[in-house]
Amino acid sequence: MDFQLDLIIIIGYMLLVLAIGLWVGRKEKTSADYFLAGRSSPWWAIGASLFAANISSEHFIGLAGAGAHSGLAVGHFEWLASLILLLLAWVFVPFYLSSKVFTVPEFLEKRFDSRSRTYLATVSIIGYVLTKISVTLYAGGIVLKYVFGWDMMMAAIILVVVTGIYTVLGGLKSVIYTDVVQTVMLIAGAALLTTLGLIQVGGWSGLESRLDASFFDMWKPLEDPDFPWTGILFGAPILGIWYWCSDQFIVQRVLSANNIPIAQRGAIMAGFLKLLPVFILVLPGLIARALNPTIDGDTAYPWLVKELLPVGLRGLVMAALLAALMSSLASCFNSASTLFTIDFYKRIRPDAPEKKLILVGRLATVALVGLGILWVPLIPYISSKVYIYLQSVQAYISPPIAAVFLIGIFWPRSNASGAFAALLTGLVVGFARLILELLQPDLGMFNGFITMNFLHFAVMLFVLSSGVLVLVSLATAKPDPKVIGSLTWAGRSQDRVTLTRGLPETTNIVMSVVLVLLVLIGWFWFS
Repeated sequence: MDFQLDLIIIIGYMLLVLAIGLWVGRKEKTSADYFLAGRSSPWWAIGASLFAANISSEHFIGLAGAGAHSGLAVGHFEWLASLILLLLAWVFVPFYLSSKVFTVPEFLEKRFDSRSRTYLATVSIIGYVLTKISVTLYAGGIVLKYVFGWDMMMAAIILVVVTGIYTVLGGLKSVIYTDVVQTVMLIAGAALLTTLGLIQVGGWSGLESRLDASFFDMWKPLEDPDFPWTGILFGAPILGIWYWCSDQFIVQRVLSANNIPIAQRGAIMAGFLKLLPVFILVLPGLIARALNPTIDGDTAYPWLVKELLPVGLRGLVMAALLAALMSSLASCFNSASTLFTIDFYKRIRPDAPEKKLILVGRLATVALVGLGILWVPLIPYISSKVYIYLQSVQAYISPPIAAVFLIGIFWPRSNASGAFAALLTGLVVGFARLILELLQPDLGMFNGFITMNFLHFAVMLFVLSSGVLVLVSLATAKPDPKVIGSLTWAGRSQDRVTLTRGLPETTNIVMSVVLVLLVLIGWFWFS
């Protein structure tokens, strides 16, 4: 089959994104310009960028694959994200923006000490390199190879280089404004495939007639191996709080706003956008299962692309997937370079001039692009099993980070020793679970430590980390109230920072209420 038109569309799209990225990011003069887009991003760009950074190629593969395997239940993570983005907007954003930090680890140092900052920055950078880059390239490679038969390594190198060019030269502003284009493209492409798929199965009623009713029930029983309702209700929010509220990869976008209401509205807009993946990414998995009952989960989405779409439209949908891949790679490169420059280099060279900080940031991005290219030869050896383990790394390190941020904000008595002890305890226990899961030894009566659902494990690890934080804090000296100041909820309520410029909070409140109602309606409808 002639793929020439598809190729023209894909190459044209990549050149368009590259041109936009280079154009909008051509005037960076200060570190705030390069790393935080001059703290001048509009709310709609922040919202689109939050969504695009989150939706990557593994979402196209993973959400559709889970949908083909067990139905709509995986969509819980998307709708929970809508609610957690409200938590980011109303709880975390005021603290981050009023403290004028460049990075999330920098905020952790203000609240606790430099040990916690170093820990979070180190874990984040390693996590980006070992999981986000590799998993994104792996998932994108599956589709490119399955649909077009392209050489995975060459395609991955081209994607890494093109994404790296505009990220290196343009900084966060380039990333954010290209993300706006990527958001439009990925929503349009994914919605097109879903629509054509529904037509193919005879509409919603036709889909329901071909699949068991359990596929349309988002609330699974306690014994469900993947998404038990207890894990969704108690475990998934813990992972979400870490990812959406304390990961530099995400939070850097709201830090680029010039005031609190604009940052809040950007997060709220992203919450509305997160309602969509259930219908445009999970639902295609159900459609693939209905059309091909023997479909393998990982190939559900590329199978639909290959079987349903004609030449031209196939190129459009593939451009949408590449949009997701490039936006996540760009976000990963930019966030990791920001962490390296601000949380390591600037602490060693506090008097470094602005131009030097931008240069270091660009060199760090080049290094990350190089690491991305080095990952490419390993892509053929990454199996779906390793893919799951790579994702598990994030699930096993996130509960202690979520505990430290939540307790640090809401309990003024928590101190630096307690926070660092909680982070180390969580890291040791989390990696113990990961290693034992790989080795599968017989632990006798303790086998439950290995076999429990990862969401239930997240709850256990969160409770353990919280307990360590509380006990160590109570056993050591109180933090100085003058030092933590308005970095806790109690301190902020006494000395509330109000920024009058920007959008009225009333509008943001109304939007938040509407978003909560839509999520509740969705949960009720699919139960």
